[in-house]
Amino acid sequence: MNPVNKKRTTKPRESLHLRVARIIYAQTQAVFPNYSHRNSPKKYTLPQLAACVQMAFYFKMSYRDFVELLHMSQELREALELQEVPHYSTLSRMYQRFRASHLDAMNRGLLQSLGVQEEVVALDSTGFRPTQASAYFQSRRGKPLRSWVKGSYAVGTSSQMILGVVAGRGPSGDYRHLSSLKRGLGAYTRRGRYLVVADRGFDGKGVGPRDLIPPIRRGGALQAAKRRVRAELVEQARLDGVMGQRWKSETVNSVLKRKFGEGVRSRKPSLQKRECRVKALVYNAYR
Repeated sequence: MNPVNKKRTTKPRESLHLRVARIIYAQTQAVFPNYSHRNSPKKYTLPQLAACVQMAFYFKMSYRDFVELLHMSQELREALELQEVPHYSTLSRMYQRFRASHLDAMNRGLLQSLGVQEEVVALDSTGFRPTQASAYFQSRRGKPLRSWVKGSYAVGTSSQMILGVVAGRGPSGDYRHLSSLKRGLGAYTRRGRYLVVADRGFDGKGVGPRDLIPPIRRGGALQAAKRRVRAELVEQARLDGVMGQRWKSETVNSVLKRKFGEGVRSRKPSLQKRECRVKALVYNAYR
């Protein structure tokens, strides 16, 4: 008698979007208190609202559209532990309460929970359009953008996670963000020893002995001995393949723009700069 073939039951795969929602919600719970005041209505907590705001950026949706998505998806509401769906204006006001310290703390907690350890860190900057108008409209309008929101990112070449963010306005030199980007990298490296690879736009006063940044040749040959030594180290690192790791930061910038949009939705300059950090946080949760 032939044995009866039993049907294999496979466990359904959990949605990637739900995993991202749980990761973001866990980080907001670690940073924000449940309520801003003891007499708050207590319909939903601040971590829930903060997670909703970031998920709207993750889906590249307006607050109105994301609220409709919450009404439609019971699983997403359960992942965020929502009993009621907030109004879109509530999410807008919640985003205005974000501070750079909140976003940096959430990103730091996420990276520490993953145990990120890097030996080489790549730096690069990219620009975001400060308008929702398309590039085609801008070209037909005949008035190209003269200013844009600039985000500088420190990317771990092993994990391809964003370790640090500095936001500003462009056009401007990248060297202004070098010291700020390097400030918190020691927490994600082994014994604080790491190499920094970047393009010559980061060449400036903040360059350290372990920074592989090609020196800018101003007026021809390099005069300072330190700059000549650094040029030789960069050339040797290029032959060893270390400088090639810098392209991973270009890849991360490309993913940021393709996945989460190449423009910013806010109108205020302070809120526009904040979006550079939000994009980095949702990218790490997605990664």
